[in-house]
Amino acid sequence: MAVWSDSKAVKEYQEFLDSGEQEIVLKNDCPSVIIVSPNEAELEFDQLNPVAQALMHMGSGDDIILSPYQPLPETLGEGEYATSEYPIYLTLPPQEIEPFLDNVDDVYESRQTDFCFFSGGFQYGNIEEILQSRGYCRDTMTQVLISGMEIGAEGIKDLSVSLGPDSVGQEKWTGECAACGKWNGAIAKRLERNDVRCTTDFSKDWRRKMWERNCLDAVMNLVGCVRAEPTTLAEVANYYEEEVSDMLWEITGTLRGWKAITLMFGFEERIFGFAERQSSQECALIDEWYPYIWGNKVFTESQKYLEYLHYAKTEMGLLQSVDLPPMKTESELDASKIMRKGNLRADGVI
Repeated sequence: MAVWSDSKAVKEYQEFLDSGEQEIVLKNDCPSVIIVSPNEAELEFDQLNPVAQALMHMGSGDDIILSPYQPLPETLGEGEYATSEYPIYLTLPPQEIEPFLDNVDDVYESRQTDFCFFSGGFQYGNIEEILQSRGYCRDTMTQVLISGMEIGAEGIKDLSVSLGPDSVGQEKWTGECAACGKWNGAIAKRLERNDVRCTTDFSKDWRRKMWERNCLDAVMNLVGCVRAEPTTLAEVANYYEEEVSDMLWEITGTLRGWKAITLMFGFEERIFGFAERQSSQECALIDEWYPYIWGNKVFTESQKYLEYLHYAKTEMGLLQSVDLPPMKTESELDASKIMRKGNLRADGVI
């Protein structure tokens, strides 16, 4: 299994340790380029995708909108605020990220360390394998888990949920935005200036948060979609906890095996807590988004999860354009796999 690292990041971290400073200095928010789909570049502000709208709304009025095929400016901003180093926010959906990265021209290639990618929710899902296969998952590459906010008729809304104090009195949160990489401070400051919580993390911790969100999106929606009546995420958390827990426990094993990563302690409390307290979203399975939310091998290696996918297709008429992995035979199943029994939640709620 490949380990994605960047010698620059190691050098920067060593210099930070040698400096004796107490914390890494985060970059400030600044004029930025926001990349949108080619068919959006000439549209009015309120016709842009929601993330591009939110970034423009939360900025200082000096960002510019470009399509992937328009040249990058040498500098942004005016006077003393002019800068030749700025973040490039790629608000393209996953379906357009792949062709963009496969056809990056020399100007964009020279600025790839300034690329900022988005993940999370039904707008971006999980694009880790798209980035890894093309060498864009380096430690210093900026990635943003953006599913902790939304923009609607009432403006920008923070979706994070407080779960109360932990054992040492610190407030516990779930559903926050999170950022890692070179420009993590810039995007975090932009969000927090507009009352949206956003943590800044090293890439390993950020990946854990991203996969936790992907587990929520994939498992909760799948369990909800095999019901006879429309079901919300909150209803799944409250009434189908055992099914969700069984899948999550299987998936944590495959996540360690396929991605060499474990979710952070208390992930089950955060997943259930977010769904219970925040989300009235109706569960959905969308063919077009299958590769980015439900189709990762981390999930389909779970036998129970795969059973639910096949049931959703054959019995519920969903995912009709998707070729699902075949079910395993009894002889293929790992008979020695030990399944944890009982409640998976850290808060002790049954």
